[in-house]
Amino acid sequence: MSFTGFPDEGLVFYEGLEADNSRSYWTQHRAAYDAHVRAPMQALVDELVPEFGPAKLFRPYRDVRFAKDKTPYKTHQGAVLHPEGAGVGAWYVEISADGLRVAGGSWRMQPDQVERYRRAVDDDVQGPRLQAVADELAAAGIDLDGHRLTRTPRGYDADHPRGGLLRHRSIHGGRRWTPEDWLDSREVVERVRTTWRALVPLNQWLADNVGATTAPPDRRR
Repeated sequence: MSFTGFPDEGLVFYEGLEADNSRSYWTQHRAAYDAHVRAPMQALVDELVPEFGPAKLFRPYRDVRFAKDKTPYKTHQGAVLHPEGAGVGAWYVEISADGLRVAGGSWRMQPDQVERYRRAVDDDVQGPRLQAVADELAAAGIDLDGHRLTRTPRGYDADHPRGGLLRHRSIHGGRRWTPEDWLDSREVVERVRTTWRALVPLNQWLADNVGATTAPPDRRR
């Protein structure tokens, strides 16, 4: 299947799911999800895999074991692509009733990765390099986000010239678009590809300076 866009029926499906997040609604409308959400998303990432790496579509079911919100289904469909060999940094795309979200970076870093990240931000060469990436992304309309401390981490000057970057425990950037007619067209491919290409320097910086975690699997919480 070639990607031709996200049909309106997919967004309508999510509008209904937001209003009735129940097994009965899901069962009655599963065919719409498969045809108008999951299939187009799979076709989209299949087209982008050669440039951005292997893809994984997220399951539509929520993990409610430790959540206060017990609604069983996600109200969006996301997919992630991981560059092979990078160890950290990924590409993300999501469709929902709110429109399209496209992002890249790292959504979670282990303690050893956070430590390497901070050392690199503090470095006189790699720190300005990341600041330049952040400035270029902001100029392109892509703001950096992620989990951040309220204060500069211990061991670094409170007035550090890159204090804002030092406070990050995860870092990613992206764009969002509300529903418009182009969502049901191949223009989606170009918007996703253009955004991800703009985020290549961020993921490359993370690969160069942070890399994969060395923590044993049972300690990656």
